[in-house]
Amino acid sequence: MDTVQVIFLAIIQGLTEFLPISSSAHLILPSSLFGWEDQGLAFDVAAHVGSLLAVLWYFRKDVRVLIFCWCRSLAGGGQTPESHLGWQIILATIPAGLAGLFLGDLIELHLRSIAVIALTTIVFGLLLGLSDKFSSRVKSLDQFTWRSALIVGCAQAIALIPGTSRSGITITAALALGFDRIAAARFSFLLSIPVIVLSGSYKGMQLLQLATVPWFDILLGTVLSGVTAYFCIHLFITWVNRIGMLPFVVYRMILGAILIAVLLNG
Repeated sequence: MDTVQVIFLAIIQGLTEFLPISSSAHLILPSSLFGWEDQGLAFDVAAHVGSLLAVLWYFRKDVRVLIFCWCRSLAGGGQTPESHLGWQIILATIPAGLAGLFLGDLIELHLRSIAVIALTTIVFGLLLGLSDKFSSRVKSLDQFTWRSALIVGCAQAIALIPGTSRSGITITAALALGFDRIAAARFSFLLSIPVIVLSGSYKGMQLLQLATVPWFDILLGTVLSGVTAYFCIHLFITWVNRIGMLPFVVYRMILGAILIAVLLNG
């Protein structure tokens, strides 16, 4: 990857990672339009690190309290709403971890086509819109149960299919369960932390096996994706109650149509 490609894709990754619009759809489109090769392992690692730093910094107070209360519950200090949430995040991470372990190679080899991404972009965009429209949106974050966490976790596992959008499908599931938009978004973003750590660690170990590591590309990609991801999280949390999910649904329909046009003209 040349520097222009790193800058462009890192900003795209940061802008789309936490919005319910599918980062994979946005990364495959420039490659198809400009003839770029796959962004490669180094960029994947940089994107994971940048996204992780962004969500950790934005939710640093929440993460600190969750870790403290969870560790105290392990030491017999009793259960609190925060420790319960910590355990629920762990439970919700298991389905995606298992799916990635057993199905990751299959998905990587057979489901990264433009046709699949166009279809999932449209279908899961419509599901997001339906969940937002018909959800009661009365439950808050402290009303998450083990059942709710498991359902959202299973939905997150489906996001291994490119074009689905991890944040999109977890927010969709939470809305369908009756949670309000802020609760759905916060749980989705907190849930991203262990998944990004697991996936990024796996890719990082693969990267270290290479003969040469492009450290400059990794640093540049990490900084750009991290900064843009942080501002996207902030804007989404700030505005989601006012704008709802409709703008993202409409955007996904347009993006899916563009991908179909690229496929037909290819």
